[in-house]
Formats: sequence, structure tokens, C-alpha cells
Amino acid sequence: QVQLVESGGGLVQAGGSLRLSCAASGRTFSSYNLGWFRQPPGKGLEWMGAITTSGSTYYSPSLKSRTSISRDTIKNQFTLQLTSVISEDTAVYYCARGRGLRGSKWSDYDYWGQGTQVTVSS
Repeated sequence: QVQLVESGGGLVQAGGSLRLSCAASGRTFSSYNLGWFRQPPGKGLEWMGAITTSGSTYYSPSLKSRTSISRDTIKNQFTLQLTSVISEDTAVYYCARGRGLRGSKWSDYDYWGQGTQVTVSS
């Protein structure tokens, strides 16, 4: 059974950085692309970026300059770093497993974590 669990959310000061981790279960973790999404309060789901099975990364153009995604296949874990955070980065952040496509839509992902709340304080 595939399970994704995010951690590292909480309160972050504006101008600082956030780092979230996603622990994945399942033997075939390394065989899938992995992505990060977020949902600000009252808004829709936003794709942030993803990392492929080979370790290549691709990001939303609007977040590319501040976002970094990495993976540790030995630990079955991947991380999201977002720098220079602003109040608009307040959101619930989700990690997700890709269906095998290099996608940026929610439908390109089949398993999701429960989400972790990040609140940026000024």
C-alpha cells in the first residue's frame, strides 16, 4: 500500500525559508515521479514542481526561482525547500506520486499525502 506523509509544516517568518519532507512507503517509490502542490486558503490547488525518477527537476515558472525539490531513494523521502517566503505562501502543502507522466496537473498524480499547514508570519 502506498502512503505519503508530509512533515515540517508550521509557522515560518516572512523572508525565511521552509523545508518540508515527504516520507513514502512502498517498494516502487524510486520508480515514480514525485511532486509538490499547495492550496492557499480559499484558493485552488497549485502545482509547485516535481522530481523525476532520474532526479531531474521541473518547476512552476512562477516559483522556480525560490523552489528546490530533492529526493533520497534510500530513505524513501523527498523534500521541498521554498526560500524568501511571503504571506502568499501560506497554504496547505501536499506531496504526491506521479502516474508516470511528467505532469503538472492534479490528475497526473495518483497518491497524495494528507497535507501539512504552513503559515507565514510577518
